[in-house]
Amino acid sequence: MHSSRLLTKFLSRFPSKSSQNLSKSSDADLYDQNSYAVAIPEKQHQSVLSVDDYDGRLDAVRLSEYPQLFETGTSQLKTVFLDHTGSTLYAASHIKAVADELLTHIPANPHSQHVASQWTHLKIEQIRDRLLQFFGTTAERYAVVFTANATAAIRLAGELTPMEKPGVFCYTRESHTSVVGVRNLAAECGVTICPTDFDDIDTVILPTNTSGTSLLAYPAQCNFSGQRFPMNMASKIDHLYRQSGDYDEDNHVPWWVLIDAAGYASSSPLKLDALDVGPDFVAASMYKIFGAPTGLGVLLVKRSSIPHFKPKRFFGGGTVANLSFDRRWQEFRHDIESRLEDGTINYQSILSLSHALDAYMRNFSSIDRASRHIQSVTDYAIETLRSLSHSNGNRICHIYGHDDGTKWGPVVAFNLKDTQGKFIGYYEVEKLAVMAGIALRSGRFCNPGSSQKWLQFTTPDLMRLSAMGYACGDEHDLIQGRPVGALRISFGAMTCKLEIDKFAGFLMRHYQNFTQPVSCMTEKEHKMSKMPKSYSSSGSIPQELLSPMTAKEPRDGSDLHIEIEHVVIYPVKSCHGWVVPRGMAWELTYFGLKFDRAFMIMRHNSKAPMQQKRYPRMTLIRP
Repeated sequence: MHSSRLLTKFLSRFPSKSSQNLSKSSDADLYDQNSYAVAIPEKQHQSVLSVDDYDGRLDAVRLSEYPQLFETGTSQLKTVFLDHTGSTLYAASHIKAVADELLTHIPANPHSQHVASQWTHLKIEQIRDRLLQFFGTTAERYAVVFTANATAAIRLAGELTPMEKPGVFCYTRESHTSVVGVRNLAAECGVTICPTDFDDIDTVILPTNTSGTSLLAYPAQCNFSGQRFPMNMASKIDHLYRQSGDYDEDNHVPWWVLIDAAGYASSSPLKLDALDVGPDFVAASMYKIFGAPTGLGVLLVKRSSIPHFKPKRFFGGGTVANLSFDRRWQEFRHDIESRLEDGTINYQSILSLSHALDAYMRNFSSIDRASRHIQSVTDYAIETLRSLSHSNGNRICHIYGHDDGTKWGPVVAFNLKDTQGKFIGYYEVEKLAVMAGIALRSGRFCNPGSSQKWLQFTTPDLMRLSAMGYACGDEHDLIQGRPVGALRISFGAMTCKLEIDKFAGFLMRHYQNFTQPVSCMTEKEHKMSKMPKSYSSSGSIPQELLSPMTAKEPRDGSDLHIEIEHVVIYPVKSCHGWVVPRGMAWELTYFGLKFDRAFMIMRHNSKAPMQQKRYPRMTLIRP
């Protein structure tokens, strides 16, 4: 049934679309069928802002160091990469230098004593010092502890903080899921869990509201909206408690501070030594800064806090100087790096950081220089998106944040609106962007608090939607016309003006003057269609309208109002649909609509069919 002969025979029954445009917006011009290159027209916008290009060097740097963006051997842009918060790009010279080193040296387990092992150990210690310099501090104030990723660094910080009842674990609304996850560790310690807005921290940390050892955790930059927060909370807390005279230099104040800098450090200098009092912990991710290696995080540990750490619950190889087999006795190593890095560290990835730093400095001079460039790109992107509008004057992009005097990083979350001001589903936008060679992100970005804030969903709303079968990351992007997630573009040290222009052209090409057709409602969405008009402004969904259906509720559909606008069948799985002409009867078989997903395309010797998620150009195949 799935042979190429039968597929060819089936497709021959339908009129050929090869000579027709792929859509009303001339999609045929959008794709180069041979190279799949981006060929999007320039945006219709004249900006007064300029984008920094490293004194004219950026184009050359992009061509030589980031060839993965271009068609092989040409300067033709293949991918518009706008997902640097997810992962930035690695430099070609970085990867080549790593390969050369692996072929000329023998990196070895640093726990051994032979020459290769000691060479590896020495290189790792040098890299620790270079990272401290990159983060604006020294080995006298902070230690570099390598972890599996930023999440593991955050978890380790939570385990080391001596939280105790009746203390508090306070995390801010903009915290990443990995920071929120520390609350389970805190709950085991018996402390109170206190989610809060950043503006309310000053009240939470007051001595009158504090008893017991507590932990404050927050991001330096929100990965949903890009909003930035000051790094000086540890200084404020220290000043608040030291001036009372109850705490001297030998005692730690009751509040510990953990800063998640995974997103911030990729686009701005930390400059920890510029702070009067630095945070106890700073978590960072290496691939978000340098593109590679993945699977490597860093926890910066303030040395003055080490004597007050909570004892480790687990220890692995290399962390102890002595231990017994049959007694619960062990002596941990004195240096904090060896004591906290359980087992053999990822030494090959760590060694590659030396070449990552070399390439970064060679291409961008410094993190300060790169930061200025990234900020100019962000300003230009915001102005550009705000300038896009329909012919009736309504804006195309609904941007979350970036609208006041607050500091914002290179992260822009937004949704699109049609001519009538109705939201357009972000899931469909992302699929079209993938086909156009544009890399962006959609969803709620593992940031529950910020997504609820900007999308105006309460926790009870989300819990009831979950009970109805909706989940973050699925294809449900609009519920009763309201987005449950967003699109996100983000920028890095190598992002250029052309990429912003290409993306803006993509939006203008496909969504300017776009009006959404009336769509069929699912059973779930029909229940929500009874929502009062005040819903959109109230920011909360009435409970009685969101309660999940139960077996006791009628299932005959008598209370449903369904209108069929189109009937579309997909004869070949993952390929383009075929619209049944109006007025034409179409057979409904035992298995569903006749010919719907009757065929699939399979690779030779493969047991699974090809899918559009992996091969997005399959949607261009029209039966």
